[in-house]
Amino acid sequence: MQHDLPRFDNRMSDAEALMWRVEKDPFLTSTFANITVLDTRPNFESFVQRMDRASRVVPRLRQRVQPAPATVGAPTWVRDTEFNIRHHVRYMALPAPGTMRQLVDLASLISADAFDRARPLWQFVIVDGLSGGKSALIQKLHHTITDGQGGVALSMQFLDLERNSPPPPPLPKESPQAPEGNSTADLLSSTFADVMRAPLGALRQVRELLSDPTQLPGLGTQAAATVRGLLAELNDVDNARSPLWTQRSIQRRCETLRAPYRPMLEASRALGGKMNTAFLAAAADAAGEYHRQLGMPVETLRTSMAISTRSEASGGNAFTLARMLVPTGPMPITERFAAINEAVSRAREQSKNASLDTLATMSSLLPTSVLTRIARAQSQTVDFATSNVRGAGIPLYICGAQVLENYPIGPLGGVAFNLTMLSYNHSLDMGLNIDTAAVAEPERLRECIQKSLHELMDYAPTNKAGIPAPPNPRVTRWLKRLRLQLATAARRATSRLPRR
Repeated sequence: MQHDLPRFDNRMSDAEALMWRVEKDPFLTSTFANITVLDTRPNFESFVQRMDRASRVVPRLRQRVQPAPATVGAPTWVRDTEFNIRHHVRYMALPAPGTMRQLVDLASLISADAFDRARPLWQFVIVDGLSGGKSALIQKLHHTITDGQGGVALSMQFLDLERNSPPPPPLPKESPQAPEGNSTADLLSSTFADVMRAPLGALRQVRELLSDPTQLPGLGTQAAATVRGLLAELNDVDNARSPLWTQRSIQRRCETLRAPYRPMLEASRALGGKMNTAFLAAAADAAGEYHRQLGMPVETLRTSMAISTRSEASGGNAFTLARMLVPTGPMPITERFAAINEAVSRAREQSKNASLDTLATMSSLLPTSVLTRIARAQSQTVDFATSNVRGAGIPLYICGAQVLENYPIGPLGGVAFNLTMLSYNHSLDMGLNIDTAAVAEPERLRECIQKSLHELMDYAPTNKAGIPAPPNPRVTRWLKRLRLQLATAARRATSRLPRR
């Protein structure tokens, strides 16, 4: 598992610029969060110092967004000259009795609050007062900073491998930084470069093909594949399938779920697929059961699934979105799993020809008002979203406190609910982010998902659902590799810092 920091460019990618622009519509916000439950109170001042250090290793944490003139071209990241670490790292305490429900509700409120666009787009909150002497960390980031997998790598700047780990070595003193080139002339020059960077030939082909699709056979193979993918995406205006989840709002409720890692993995293999297919199959089965319990059965629903495209050369965000219809009517798990496995494979292939980056590039010259209308219309074709993020397989610590649970809160982006899964220490921790105008009974949906997970895990040939998996015999080797990767990443980050 790689934990190297992603590459942070000075300009947003087309996909990041797209997420930034469509957020003018509050239904399409891309903020995500994570709830980390800790076994005891961490040392708050030490955590502030760790995050201050992290903000020097990862310059993005000290940068704000500089919009492009007339919103043409990609925004840039510039240093926040008024950066204050204590604006971004805060402390709160829950009132008695300090239940998990109180914590999740607080995290939902924090996640839903819009960022101040004049400051760096992140906020971490240490929460004390959980029952049993526990505490928590609520992490909130804007998607333009990084995606979920990049966020895991970023978190290694403040995570430890032992409870009483010594603090990381001090960083070299920074030399005074010259003012950044963000004059009007610089901004206009970079905006012109962005416009010229757009694939004008491809844009012309798409425009002509939208007016006359009969020209498609005359294109080259790659160009034809790209245009077909774009046409499929933009022409897919079929409404979402749910007869119940028809309303949308900015009202949110979060739920949390857990499942043991090993039985889910073994069940996935026994059924002939991967963990992501099992996760999606459980979500589809639960969504169908929810509809049946409320007397509104539905045979298929459309889901949006995040697919990682991360490589060593990737920037802050490296993913694409695949939409697909999944079966939700009554059927054996084996049949549902096989059907979804096939749908996932087909969606992965289609997404190669219409990636998020390609779609974003094609939309980069559209007015924001037009772009938000298109994005809203596209979101209304999807019932629910899923995402699967790979985390650490060993216990981790934050300033003297052990991480017990990790619940991700994915962005809704106009769908009824988002179910995101994060693996951690032999467990699969899931955050269920719900639009309450769409899903009227969030607890019922949570119970349906939990039931579907247990039924799926019964297909594991050894472990039964609910039985914790034994320690993995490869953990020692995994831990050694992780320590080596962390040491290497620290050396690389330190070498990039300016010295006197």
